[in-house]
Amino acid sequence: MHATAPVILWFRRDLRLDDNPALSAALSSGAPIIPVYIHAPDEEAPWQPGAASRWWLHWSLAAFDAALRARGNRLWIFNGPSLTVLQQLAHETGAQAIHWNRLYDPATRERDTRIKQHLRADGLGCESHKAQVLFEPWEILNSSGQPYRVFSAFWRACVRSLQIESPHPPPEHIPSYTGIKFNAACALKSLALLPSSNWDAGFHATWEPGETGAIARAHAFIEHGLADYGTARDRPDQLGTSRLSPHLHFGEISPRRVLHMILSSGGDPTQGTAEPYIRELGWREFGYHLLHHFPQTPDAPLDERFQAFPWATERAEMTRTAWQRGQTGIPFVDAGMRELWHTGWMHNRVRMVVASLLTKNLLLPWQSGARWFWDTLVDADLANNTLGWQWTAGCGADAAPYFRIFNPVLQGQRFDPDGAYVRHWCPELARLPDKYLQQPWTAPQNVLAAAGIRLGHDYPQPIVDLAQSRTQALAAWERIK
Repeated sequence: MHATAPVILWFRRDLRLDDNPALSAALSSGAPIIPVYIHAPDEEAPWQPGAASRWWLHWSLAAFDAALRARGNRLWIFNGPSLTVLQQLAHETGAQAIHWNRLYDPATRERDTRIKQHLRADGLGCESHKAQVLFEPWEILNSSGQPYRVFSAFWRACVRSLQIESPHPPPEHIPSYTGIKFNAACALKSLALLPSSNWDAGFHATWEPGETGAIARAHAFIEHGLADYGTARDRPDQLGTSRLSPHLHFGEISPRRVLHMILSSGGDPTQGTAEPYIRELGWREFGYHLLHHFPQTPDAPLDERFQAFPWATERAEMTRTAWQRGQTGIPFVDAGMRELWHTGWMHNRVRMVVASLLTKNLLLPWQSGARWFWDTLVDADLANNTLGWQWTAGCGADAAPYFRIFNPVLQGQRFDPDGAYVRHWCPELARLPDKYLQQPWTAPQNVLAAAGIRLGHDYPQPIVDLAQSRTQALAAWERIK
């Protein structure tokens, strides 16, 4: 056996070498390191990773293993249960210490607490670290010691406390443990994370999972997109957002590294062109803050009045399926839903619009939309998915008032003014004039014919009357408010 007892380093959604506190702590011991990933999706129930997340996870793990091998080590992959795997590894290797970075989903938080108690009872040094957030969810409280429920006040408190330490640089070498071969380890392919059918072709063209892709995307955004983010972020027809969300979710880049890169380039969290994006990092922090303090919210509305909301049941399955498939007959919505299916991502402005249509015009529960996003988004993150859906549905913290109902026609005309976004994702509408593109049902028959469109055949009739359904939604709100 190795002369020095090794340190077990348990990786989860922190698949990076740069600015990784658990890795830094393990390296400081001077001991050989055993990097471990344990596949135990049942331990995350009922929010196991969805299909798009599993796709990303496969390629992120592959990239991370390659990065470890380039530094003299490798990633050991196991199938759960996590506690059993860690205990067996410690027993086989004589490891005396285990490090990991914290997660904040309710199920994983409870699991990690239980594992830490068991491992410490076994006599092991067991330490968790802050790596996924700028502030721990329990660090920022109001003057009464209570969690914030309004973002602006929460973020002001964060900015007052913002102290950006220099991120930990990635190590050039990670000493490996050579004392034993882990017979229980498995190959990445055996986890069967990739789809059996070829629906992921658009993912490969859109994304580069892994730390290298994350750093490259951050540099490109800060250099070319940050200065215009405040205005360009609302335009789905332009590359105006960072698209860092999946990289942040899987921990391929830390929020501290992103913020440090921005501040190093002259950005200011309180003013100037960098402030709108830094504020979005704050919105991400707010999601973790709320999920920690209100762990019921992935399934239950924070505003308990919405427990009694009269959601529609008639034709619910039919309308939900049309929404999922991008076949609502409302072009701006359909473009977003098709972008989601093809790329595993959707522009945030469009996310709000499609969520508003589902919860207000179709009167379908926000939970069903959140579940669809959970399965189809590569950046599906429980804290931020919950925050976004409850915000749009009007039932969460700092939510948009329920009576704020996005009009997808006006949203499309304003934020896709040349129709480039709709024409890309709904090519059957490409020949329609701009005047009718966002509402083809208003086009005269001769205009539709000239564009080669028969409504109900080449493109759907709208599944809902926007004006009438808005009135019905407001009436439903009156019943519970």
